[in-house]
Amino acid sequence: MTFNGTWKVDRSENYDAFMSKMGVNVVKRKLAAHDNLKITLQQTGDKFHVKESSAFRTLELDFTLGVTFDYSLADGTEVSGSWKMEGDTLTGVFTRKDNGKELTTIRTVQGDEMVQSYSYEGVEAKRIFKKE
Repeated sequence: MTFNGTWKVDRSENYDAFMSKMGVNVVKRKLAAHDNLKITLQQTGDKFHVKESSAFRTLELDFTLGVTFDYSLADGTEVSGSWKMEGDTLTGVFTRKDNGKELTTIRTVQGDEMVQSYSYEGVEAKRIFKKE
């Protein structure tokens, strides 16, 4: 499957502004810029197993496309939502539990990179990962 593998963050675009809009304080934003995030994805049909490891935490989760689940972002923000697959694009739409606002995440693979795009209240950012 397109997303299968281990992906390590290589660079980010507009990530600080995005985190600021999300309400992440300046200290956490500075730390997040150097989190060395690594995401391992394993897709089997409509089910995904995800392992995230960074300087801050390691967690594993399973989700099924189209099924709503709860998730806690690295800064502690609680969200609820689901992922859907359209072609080779994985789109997650999540609602923040604290304020009801929507966060969208889109993952696409372009060559040897996975681009993870974020959108929150009109602010967009990208994190680009290289396959290990």
